[in-house]
Amino acid sequence: MSFAGSGSLFDRIGGAAGVAGLVGRFYDRVLADSRLRPYFGDVAMDKLRVMQFEFFSAALGGPVQYSGRSVIHAHQGRNISRAHLQAFVEHLLDTLREYALSEDERYAIIARINTYADDVISVGVGL
Repeated sequence: MSFAGSGSLFDRIGGAAGVAGLVGRFYDRVLADSRLRPYFGDVAMDKLRVMQFEFFSAALGGPVQYSGRSVIHAHQGRNISRAHLQAFVEHLLDTLREYALSEDERYAIIARINTYADDVISVGVGL
């Protein structure tokens, strides 16, 4: 897929500084959402932000390797519903709109994240 700008999505979002800013602003939105905040009550947010920096950097084609647990293992037993994941992704899309990316680029990022949906959603949890 070709994008308006040159370079990887990692480069287009501003490299390491851009991804760090994205993660910070994104989780500010997530934690402000009363539907999602309970999922993070027992989470070490500093560690999570580092892991998410690595995750997003790698997913966007950056030179960073993800060192965290597998997505399925990290979300196992958290009882995350499809509706909660959808709210999470909507916050990501809103955050991505703050960046000088095309709609195609934004949706390419969302598509990469959505490949993990089945690993995040708990089987048998209501919609």
